[in-house]
Amino acid sequence: MGQSPKVRIAVVGLGFGASFARIYQDHPDVEYVGLCEVNESRLHQLGDELGISRERRHTDLSDIIASDQYDAVHLLTPIPLHAQQSLAILNSGKHCACAVPMGTTLEELHAIVDASRTRQKNYMMMETAVYTYYFLMVKQLVEQGEFGRIQFLRGAHYQDMENWPSYWSGLPPMHYSTHAVAPLLAISKSRAAKVHCFGSGFMRDQLKTTYGNPFPIETAIFQLEDESLSAEVTRTLFHTARGGLESFNVYGESASFEWHLHGESPVLFRKEEQPPEAWGLKFVPQRIVDKPDYRHLLPKQISHHVDGGHHGSHPHLVHEFISSIVEKRNPWIDAVTSANWTAAGICAHESAMKGGAEVVIPSFDR
Repeated sequence: MGQSPKVRIAVVGLGFGASFARIYQDHPDVEYVGLCEVNESRLHQLGDELGISRERRHTDLSDIIASDQYDAVHLLTPIPLHAQQSLAILNSGKHCACAVPMGTTLEELHAIVDASRTRQKNYMMMETAVYTYYFLMVKQLVEQGEFGRIQFLRGAHYQDMENWPSYWSGLPPMHYSTHAVAPLLAISKSRAAKVHCFGSGFMRDQLKTTYGNPFPIETAIFQLEDESLSAEVTRTLFHTARGGLESFNVYGESASFEWHLHGESPVLFRKEEQPPEAWGLKFVPQRIVDKPDYRHLLPKQISHHVDGGHHGSHPHLVHEFISSIVEKRNPWIDAVTSANWTAAGICAHESAMKGGAEVVIPSFDR
C-alpha cells in the first residue's frame, strides 16, 4: 500500500492560531502550512519564524478559498464569521476545521452539516475541552467501567469578557458554552434533547444592544437523549467577579470526578467496599496531583506540544483533524457532532429568553 498523500493546510487568524500553525508544521502528515492574518506585521513575524515562503502568506481568506494549493483550512477568526467562512471553505472543496462555536443559529448549523455531506469534505469543530489531560483520563476510566452507570453531569465555564474585541460585547452566554457542554455529551455518548434555561444577574444597557441579550449569566438543565440522564451547565460572560474556569464533573455509581478550580487538582471519588453490617457508605477521595500524560497518543514529532495551551489539547485536535483527512474518514468531532454540541447552547439561550420554557433541541443525525 502506497503512502497516503500529505495535507496542505492554511491557518487563518494568528493570534490564537499561531500555536496551531507551529503544530501543523511539525506534524508528519502535513506537507506545508500557509498563513492568513489581516495584521501584516504579525503575519510576517510568524512567517519568518516558521520559514514559510511569501507566496503562502495571505492577508485575505478569499485568496486561500480560490487557491488550489491547499487541501484544508483551520479557522481561528471572530465568532460572527465562523459559519459564513466555514461554508465558503467547504463549498470550495476544502476540508474545514473551526474554532468554537460552529455558529450562532440553528440555520447556520444545518447549512454546514449539509455542505459537509454534499461536498464530502471533513468539518471539525476544534473543541479543546474534549482533549484536555483530565478529560482524556475520565474518558478512559468511564470506558473501562470504573464509574459504573453515569448518574449526572455538570459543567461550568466562567469568564468575564469585558474589554475583549467588540463582537463579544453582550454575547449570549450559552452561545459560547461548548467548553462546558461538550465534555458532558462526549462522556455520556449522548446528545442534549431538551433544555430549560434561566438567565441571571444584571446587565448594563450598553451590553444589551448588540445581541438583545439581557443576561450576563445563564444556567441550564439539559435532558439527554437517554431520558434517564440529565446535565447542568452554567456559563458567565459579564459582571461576574470570578477568574476564568472551564470545568466538568461526572457522577457515577462507583466513582465520581470533580474539577472546580484552575490551579487546583481535580478529585476522583471512589466507593469503598464495606462489610454488610457497616452503616452507610464510604467514599475515598483521590486528588489528582500529577497531570495525566497522553502524549503517547500523538506522533513523536508533535508530542512536545502537549505542554502548550488549553491543558494539552491543541496537538490532539491537530492530529485528529489531519488523521481524518489522510485516512479518508470523518473526524471524531464531525459536522453532526459539532452541530449537536453547539445547538444545545443556542436552544438554551432561546429557553432563557422565554423565561425558562422547555425547548426541544433538534438532532442533526442522518
